[in-house]
Amino acid sequence: MTVLQDRLVDYLALRRSLGHKLATAGRDLERFVVYLDHVGAQTVTLAATLAFVLDPDVDPVSSIGVKRLAAVRGFARHLSGIDPTTEIPPAGLVSYRARRRVPHLFTDDEINLLMATTAASARTPQRSAMLQALIALLAVTGMRVGEAIRLERADIDWNEAVITIRATKFGKSRQVPVSTSTIDGLSVYARVRDNAHPEPAASNVFISGNGTPVAYSHFCLTFWRAIDTAGSATRPGSGGHGSMT
Repeated sequence: MTVLQDRLVDYLALRRSLGHKLATAGRDLERFVVYLDHVGAQTVTLAATLAFVLDPDVDPVSSIGVKRLAAVRGFARHLSGIDPTTEIPPAGLVSYRARRRVPHLFTDDEINLLMATTAASARTPQRSAMLQALIALLAVTGMRVGEAIRLERADIDWNEAVITIRATKFGKSRQVPVSTSTIDGLSVYARVRDNAHPEPAASNVFISGNGTPVAYSHFCLTFWRAIDTAGSATRPGSGGHGSMT
């Protein structure tokens, strides 16, 4: 192990003892130290930092360069207290501007078409009812897909028409009032589900043909296929499928 590798081990141990996980930064710094050793550098230099951060193999429109720079700056500040020849790269040496995809807001007709398309592609009546109910719930509430498929039966207050979404983003929970027509639609699906699986393996509202929770990846794949089949095309220039919000 080289001197720089020893110092990196000490640096990461110190930062992690203070509560910093440094998962990505740690991997980047390990690569950086290997690079420094490869070029024969004894410490961090501005030239070496630029070469590492602006690696031609890294996508120039990604945030990788900015993240690498932030990791190297922290390590360089630490090293400067040990080796005064260390060159701390200035902040803003590289920049990154996130390019957000323009969302596609589905119309009522598009949502109905997607529901019909997914239902037609289902192998069983239970799956057909599940897909229609799930897409409808996403459309009328604005829930995230993960929130909807994690819903449990006890999270729905059928009498008060309120859905509780538990421990969602940032660990918070919230209640979502819905219309009676939404409750009626969920009730129709629930009857189909219970007839197909009187004793399912999971307490989730939305379950698979095996009675287990719906898999996020499987639902998303079905959803995107339905978009392609139904002809709800991506908005020109958006660079991807639309978003149902």
